[in-house]
Amino acid sequence: MAENEQAENEETAAVAAAETDAAAVAETPAPVVEEQIRIAGGLVATSVDMQAQRREWPAFGIGDTVEVYYKIKEGDKQRVQLYSGNVISIRGAGMGKSFIVRRISHEIGVERIFPWHSPMIEKIVVTRYGKVRRAKLYYLREKSGKEGRIKEAVKFDAESEARKAAKSKKKRATKKAAKKVAKKAAVKQTAKKTASKKKKTAARK
Repeated sequence: MAENEQAENEETAAVAAAETDAAAVAETPAPVVEEQIRIAGGLVATSVDMQAQRREWPAFGIGDTVEVYYKIKEGDKQRVQLYSGNVISIRGAGMGKSFIVRRISHEIGVERIFPWHSPMIEKIVVTRYGKVRRAKLYYLREKSGKEGRIKEAVKFDAESEARKAAKSKKKRATKKAAKKVAKKAAVKQTAKKTASKKKKTAARK
């Protein structure tokens, strides 16, 4: 009898220990796998660091002209340099997303690839929106002068459209008021002429 009770107690203790171990494993966070990623400037960062440094920039697309302000390290010093040009390609997704900016410098085409989420980029400014029909503009490498120019696209601006509408409405109201004044003046002139004719007719009789 005592042996049976002892066996049951040991079995209960084993089950409790197994449940405790399972709960501890469930509460333990999964190990974070770090992957080294090479970014602009020759620096190496881990995937965890890059995930924490996701960047958001103004909306731009293929054919747009952008100004990229990126950091350059020279020894112990760091400065910001401006690179301006046309976006000819946007590729990749997530942390591997990048875009290519092309510009003409001293009659020579220069292209630079910028990682989208690079911490070396300080800011991006869109100066002009382009009107294109292709997803990649690699054909610009073979063009020069006017052939390599991109047409400017007209972007819808709610504020400017509202100002134009208000200006047009004011103009129409002014024209309408001017027509009313002219109509009243014409009626008065007609009445005056009619009265003058009646007076002349009465004087003759």
